[in-house]
Amino acid sequence: MLLAFDTSSAAVTVALASPTGEVLASSSTVDALRHGELLAPAIAAALAKAGCTPRDLTRIAVGVGPGPFTGLRVGLVTARTMADVLGIEVVGVCSLDILALQSPVDQPVAVATDARRKEIYWALYDSPAADGSRRRIEGPAVDRPADVSHVLAGLPLTGRGVTLYAEALGRGTGAEIIEYPSAEALATGVATGTLQTVAPDPLYLRRPDVTLSAGPKSVL
Repeated sequence: MLLAFDTSSAAVTVALASPTGEVLASSSTVDALRHGELLAPAIAAALAKAGCTPRDLTRIAVGVGPGPFTGLRVGLVTARTMADVLGIEVVGVCSLDILALQSPVDQPVAVATDARRKEIYWALYDSPAADGSRRRIEGPAVDRPADVSHVLAGLPLTGRGVTLYAEALGRGTGAEIIEYPSAEALATGVATGTLQTVAPDPLYLRRPDVTLSAGPKSVL
């Protein structure tokens, strides 16, 4: 069994699939502040719905971002810990690739997700191949919407960033906007080989919002 989940966005999305990519159970909850609370129960619920136990898992797939540090860390730590305990393989997938795979259009597409700080994570993808896979041709990168609007202009757009910054980005050719990555697409894409896998390491495109301590300050 393949367990797939992504916590790179405001959504906590989980899916359980057969080795051939048939989705047996899935869920998705949008709550940007509760990744740590929601992920483990969602995994347990998916296993229970499919009548499985963790020992039935043979592989784990996890979205590696780009995304906010805290939410992304929850998913990756969970995936790597479970894989280590169970002695199974864990693979990562760029979360923007998942969204591109979800796009229904049969032409090149741009993905733009919320990077906070009034910025977007974005990438460009080629038209789908015969097997449904899409080749990433540029990105991922992080920029202000206005700074890359000329790059994305004229393309179908998808992702939460398009909803948030519609004025700056426009809405492309009017294709359906899918805001969040889907664990169902992640599971199916990994099982069928239509998503490229990478090491399960976080894809940070900028430093976390922390600074190194300069040492104790003088009180004199």
